[in-house]
Parts: sequence; C-alpha cells; structure tokens
Amino acid sequence: MAKYAGVSIWQVAQVWAAADFKPHWLRTFKISNDPHFADKVVDVVGLYLNPPDNALVLSVDEKTQIQALDRT
Repeated sequence: MAKYAGVSIWQVAQVWAAADFKPHWLRTFKISNDPHFADKVVDVVGLYLNPPDNALVLSVDEKTQIQALDRT
C-alpha cells in the first residue's frame, strides 16, 4: 500500500490506526488496477470530509451483498 501510494509504511500505519482500519482481519483485500484510482479516492473521500455547503452526499453500491473477487 505504501509503495502504491508513494508514502512511507509508517504513514500508512498512522492513517489506518486513525481510521481503526485492520486489513489483517480481512479475508480478502484488493486494490483497483485503475490507473486513476488514487485520484478517484481523493475526490470521493474529499466529498465526505469537506462537503459543499447545503450538499447531500450519498453512497450507492450497485450490488450491496456481492464482493467482486475477480478482475476481468
């Protein structure tokens, strides 16, 4: 993750700890192979952290009970 994001392992650990994220408890974890993934994450997370005034931010998952395990 650190190499992919271009940051140190320590920085990743700090972010994960602050978010109480424990990836070692997950059975599977996949990073998108989309070359624009990091930019998209920044855009989406930015809406949650700093939403525009009078904005409603919704999250929609088209297949809520299905986890994509394969890349096609």
